[in-house]
Amino acid sequence: MKRLILEKLLEWKNSPYRKPLILKGVRQVGKTWILKEFGRLYYEYSVF
Repeated sequence: MKRLILEKLLEWKNSPYRKPLILKGVRQVGKTWILKEFGRLYYEYSVF
């Protein structure tokens, strides 16, 4: 399932001036899922 937030996370990843990522939001909206999916798609290794 493609999400718009994945595009924003990819922009963050490719930015040379990126800062640490803090993902905030209400309960049970998919924050953990989107970070796991982002790690799976765009990094060779990710730790949860």
